[in-house]
Amino acid sequence: MPIVSFINQKGGVGKTTGVVHLRHWLRSRGHSVLLVDADAQRSSTEWLDPDADAEDVVTTTDADEIAQHLPALRDRFDYVVCDAPAGLSEATRAILICSDLAIVPVQPTGADLRSSAAAIALIREAQQARESDRPRGVMYLSRAVGGTRLKNEAIDALSHIEDIPLLSTVIHQRQAVADASGQSCTAWDMARNAAAPEFDALFAEAMQHVG
Repeated sequence: MPIVSFINQKGGVGKTTGVVHLRHWLRSRGHSVLLVDADAQRSSTEWLDPDADAEDVVTTTDADEIAQHLPALRDRFDYVVCDAPAGLSEATRAILICSDLAIVPVQPTGADLRSSAAAIALIREAQQARESDRPRGVMYLSRAVGGTRLKNEAIDALSHIEDIPLLSTVIHQRQAVADASGQSCTAWDMARNAAAPEFDALFAEAMQHVG
């Protein structure tokens, strides 16, 4: 079954937020989902509710372990969702070699746009190693502020990158999403949270690229 990974060289871009929300989105549609938390900070694991099934979560930062076990784990679940570490480590490379779809969240800042180039290069490196179009790569604008020049400039810049499409859905900066991790919940659990329909639209769009 498909392995979907969230990657970025830079921390704090919304990678873990995307992982936790995609896991919830897929589970709410009746799918079994394995979370692979390969970030040394274990942010995804700490976000989950305390009664999360141990069989549904794997925490490891070891590239050899990921390369050895991830392909076998995919057969036990409908989806595997991976939170790759920041910094584009060997663990990230191992995850990409196994992934069907690599999702790159990008914040609308100059530093983030530059760091996304390294993530895109790593996706292409994995495709070349596999002599395949896998993992397919997509980007989305994360933690954007609506109506700003930075947002519009980022959309324009990212739209011109070949082979790695920018998803049309934008995830905007919202305090409710920032508060969700401390409450072990998601945007769908927060009252009157405008982020929930954004995540619905984002994942519906992103998963079309799994193939």
